[in-house]
Amino acid sequence: MTLAILSALPQEQAGLRACLTEPQMQQRAGREFCVGRWRDRQAVVLALSRIGKVAAATTATTLIEHFGVTRIVFSGVAGGLGAGVTVGDVVVAEACLQHDMDASPLFPRHEVPLYARDRFACDPGMAAGLRAAAQALRDGVAQHFEAPVRQQYGLDAMQVHHGLLISGDRFVSAADEAQALARRLPQALAVEMEAAAVAQVCHDYGVPFAALRTISDRADDSAHVDFPAFLEAVAGRCTTLIMQHWLDGQAAPTGT
Repeated sequence: MTLAILSALPQEQAGLRACLTEPQMQQRAGREFCVGRWRDRQAVVLALSRIGKVAAATTATTLIEHFGVTRIVFSGVAGGLGAGVTVGDVVVAEACLQHDMDASPLFPRHEVPLYARDRFACDPGMAAGLRAAAQALRDGVAQHFEAPVRQQYGLDAMQVHHGLLISGDRFVSAADEAQALARRLPQALAVEMEAAAVAQVCHDYGVPFAALRTISDRADDSAHVDFPAFLEAVAGRCTTLIMQHWLDGQAAPTGT
């Protein structure tokens, strides 16, 4: 069994390579993949999808077709939409939806044509494990982040949410757009640009999928101010700590 950990940006995977034994770099489909073993036990491929749904789908397909991965986790940052979903919180997806999918009037808005669905469910077991790992980070946040960082990003009040994650080929950074999305999709907790595409690819191949996002902003007019600093100070660290807790708590899988 091989796990792929996929992110859009390098900062979102900072620290993960150090957890791999004998990492090897491979080039495929114009991307670089880091292949190794997590703590000498779990076969892992790290990959950067780049930004957007097409890039994410290409990377996910390559991971499945060429590297033979049997599970995929997408981890990175997102903008908060749901009530109480604030900077420093973590969202674990139960399902993913493309908020910019609209083939109406041929199909209902958001429904993916010929799939008879508008959302793709995440693997319940993987999601539960990531949620428990995120809650462990929340409970021990003072051990992992210095006080100035915790204060700046509200990490002492970190909450872990689970529910609907929405994706689209647009960086949502205006309050009116974020509010319109929240009204149209009131169940949505957070918005980003890749996970729903990967979820659809994984559905097609029958590969279990999960998505984990740390909230960097409220997807409003402050997004362009908060995003780069949050990536540098918090995002990669959260991903590494959550993945460490999740994978280290699993029994060593059989096979490769």
